[in-house]
Amino acid sequence: MADGSAHHRNGFDGIICIGGEDWWYHNRGHFDFQIMRRLAKRYPVLFVNSLGVRMPGLSDKRVFAQRIGRKLKSLSRGLVEAEPGFFVFSPVTAPGKLAEHMTSWALGPQIRLAAQRIGIGNPILWVHCPAGARLTEAIPSAAVVMQRTDRFEAFPEADRNVVGAQIAHLKARADLVVYAAQNLMEEDRGQVARQLLVTHGVDFDRFASAGDAGSRCEPADVADLARPRVGFIGGVDRHTFDPELYLKVVAELKDMAFVVVGGCSLPDDWCPFPHVRFVGRKPYDEVASYMAAMDVLIMPWNSSDWINGCNPIKLKEYIAVGRPVVTTPFPAIEGWRDLVAVADGPDAFADAIRCAVGARFDAAPGRQRVRAESWDAKTDLVADGLIGLGSAGHRAVA
Repeated sequence: MADGSAHHRNGFDGIICIGGEDWWYHNRGHFDFQIMRRLAKRYPVLFVNSLGVRMPGLSDKRVFAQRIGRKLKSLSRGLVEAEPGFFVFSPVTAPGKLAEHMTSWALGPQIRLAAQRIGIGNPILWVHCPAGARLTEAIPSAAVVMQRTDRFEAFPEADRNVVGAQIAHLKARADLVVYAAQNLMEEDRGQVARQLLVTHGVDFDRFASAGDAGSRCEPADVADLARPRVGFIGGVDRHTFDPELYLKVVAELKDMAFVVVGGCSLPDDWCPFPHVRFVGRKPYDEVASYMAAMDVLIMPWNSSDWINGCNPIKLKEYIAVGRPVVTTPFPAIEGWRDLVAVADGPDAFADAIRCAVGARFDAAPGRQRVRAESWDAKTDLVADGLIGLGSAGHRAVA
């Protein structure tokens, strides 16, 4: 396990993380947020807010305005020590091909200067967002780590040629590639120098405590809803969520209240049913209480390449809260089928919800399984994987 003096042995003095999200506006349960916040207790960390993999489309002016507004507010914050040792930086950049042109003459120098201000001179460069690929050339580093926990080339709004080239560049340059899904790691085997599987973790105490508190701590904007309540917590986006399945299930179960907690990039009128309540994005600290206010928690995923290459964080959060879980099938659910109901198609999905509502549920087996899946334990795995990076002769083919 790494300790506070590990950077002296390894040859690096901090981590620059090119994130896949924006610290100020996205749910802080994401892998890079969770791992970097904990690594910051061992090394200084500069978290660079997402550079973006696509330009927001003008076809939906509301979404366009929201995204541009968030980005401008994030930029105005500059460099901030958000937590001890964990610094967040929002550089001036642009998505897509324009970002690649900006990398060497604008983006790289901004990040290097920010790193120097917090005492990082010989970093590990950790890249989650593919748009940061060329930074492997613009920022001198002791080693490069690629975080491959999302299949960004399957993102529908991205330029597949641009993102595909960025990912290929990172695979060729990375000294270590970190995965959260076994099948995606297997696909890349032989293409990268070294691989490390770190499945997503969970803040077990936070979610289990919320589940035990139950109705005593219900959020006000769902407390008036009759039971049973069926909740989805997460973004409603076409590349992950299956709106057609969801609408058929909702139409079938009109005697239940449905709740969606999270942002939505679909048209405003996509779900007209009165027994569905959208409460919008919520801070990470409040998410567990919304899960706990439900009787059944669902994951209505589609079968996209993105889902087939992911390891959803909310699975372990749902299980830790201690409510029945109904999900569509996806590769990473293997190993968890004994704890959740897996239903393929709207009829089976609706039936599984009915069964979950009508059955007596024991949260103990699931909680026992996920208790050991803490983010602290996952960070220990990552820290162990970083040992030796930056020293001579560390690169070897997986």
